Amino acid sequence: MRKNRSQWSGRGLAVAGTAAALTLMSACSGSGADDSDVEVQLLAFNDLHGRLAADDSMLLANEDGEEVPAGGTEYLATHLAEARDGQPNSATVAAGDLIGATPFMSAAFNDEPTLEAVEAMGLDVSSVGNHEFDGGVDELQRLIDGGCPEDGCPEGTDEWEGTSFEYLGANVVDKKTEEPVLNPTWVKDFGDGVEVGFIGMTLEGTGDIVSKEGVKDVDFLDEVETANKHAEKLMDDGVNAIVVLLHEGGFPVEEDADYDCDTVGGTAGVSGPIVDIAEGLDSAIDVVVTGHTHQNYVCNIPDPEGTDRLVTSAESYGRVMTDIRADYDTESNDFARASVEGSNLVVDREVSADSDQTEIIERYDELADGIGSEVVGYIDEDIVRVQTRDAESALGNLIADMQLERTASDDTGGADIAVMNPGGIRDDLLVGDDGEVTYADAFSVQPFSNYLVTMDLTGDQLVELLQQQWTDRDDEPLILQWSEGFSYTIDDSQTGADRLVEDSLELNGEAIEADQTYRVTANSFLADGGDSFHTFADGENRLTGELDLDAMLNWFADNSSADEPVTAPEINRITVE
Repeated sequence: MRKNRSQWSGRGLAVAGTAAALTLMSACSGSGADDSDVEVQLLAFNDLHGRLAADDSMLLANEDGEEVPAGGTEYLATHLAEARDGQPNSATVAAGDLIGATPFMSAAFNDEPTLEAVEAMGLDVSSVGNHEFDGGVDELQRLIDGGCPEDGCPEGTDEWEGTSFEYLGANVVDKKTEEPVLNPTWVKDFGDGVEVGFIGMTLEGTGDIVSKEGVKDVDFLDEVETANKHAEKLMDDGVNAIVVLLHEGGFPVEEDADYDCDTVGGTAGVSGPIVDIAEGLDSAIDVVVTGHTHQNYVCNIPDPEGTDRLVTSAESYGRVMTDIRADYDTESNDFARASVEGSNLVVDREVSADSDQTEIIERYDELADGIGSEVVGYIDEDIVRVQTRDAESALGNLIADMQLERTASDDTGGADIAVMNPGGIRDDLLVGDDGEVTYADAFSVQPFSNYLVTMDLTGDQLVELLQQQWTDRDDEPLILQWSEGFSYTIDDSQTGADRLVEDSLELNGEAIEADQTYRVTANSFLADGGDSFHTFADGENRLTGELDLDAMLNWFADNSSADEPVTAPEINRITVE
């Protein structure tokens, strides 16, 4: 067996039960109950990304601006258990990205440790997120149904039994049949006639941000149309209390936002995709639990009839949980919308560690240690990424340099340039006490097992790629990371694609020529047009090489030692005017 299933106020610092969780924010659509009402509790989190073990980097600022240690499933499980105490009608829900982009301890075992952990803490239902599709639809289905991966179960583990919680994907449909490939909805029966329906979805743009090969047979449909269709089906079945679990979200902003939200340290507005989605969701839907953007908010966004509806997001990595309360009217079999309220709580570590979670972490940590502790290279300083993905970074430059060297020879691709997507860099390389880089460290930086692909691109196509850093996402640009020798200039006074100074592109001091062909290396995610860099998909004369992780490991073996550790590259390839 591998499964181990075993009253706060407003804003400001407050105590939630015995868990001593810090209240970050609270919002509600109103208040009031009558004798026919039964209180229902929903405990929510999102974007766990397999962060099982607590570590010193998992911090969160409280309302006083003080960073406190937060997260770790040993503490999340305890906070959830204490929040449930005295609540007979409680469900624990999530909004996707439980797995994918996970630390080595989980990723080395196909993220089965994370699924085991969330089951042990009592998760009832989750939507899928984009990272649930990192291994493709077939691998996700294996994780749900059970069985060993194609290359066999990892050493030291038994055959995976599958998930016991519900994984929902209403808008993930087979291209031929147009039917959902995962369960679209699930109904929680609390007893005594109290039923709540859940609709789970990932963002419509999932196909653009995961490897296309793994999702080639499915489409990701519009979130609003999908949710409204399934809400109608739930109501046809007599289920009127409806919650959407959606892996898409928004961003708290100080100005130019339509709706106020409770956020860390006060109030702000909210912007981003969730606003239009929430405004369009059928008024029969009572609560929207979101994710993807790794933000903290508890908002009231009016539904199409103008009635406030709660929309929440609980940050990331299990550092925050949302406690939602609603009165269920047993006469209408629906939530009393005016009663719906929610609070986001910091998952602090001032509570006892959950023993089941401790056992899971220690067991998999021991199994992973033999693999992950191998020293593969040396560094003499921290080499870090940019968290916001909108600038050049030392680690991005280093990875691009590694990939260029590994594909520069004629037999490996003849590359002139290499490029890395910032979203594919999932962790920093930290020097620690001894400068050693272990296999686990390298894996945590590049966990997606993408192949290196070298292709022909013209100078004009390189211009197109650089412009696509801002096209349709001027507020959230994705700045690609380029290898040494390639450079260009950004004009920050412009907007959109005009930010690129088109005649500034150079390679080794020579201007990039529009009609000249260059050999460019990118990982297979980018090479397929991932992150909406569609021009990569037009590259010709492709040669597929080694895995990106293997490229890093081989580069470290050739270019570092304890006596000659690696230094962070300079950040000098992009000039901003």
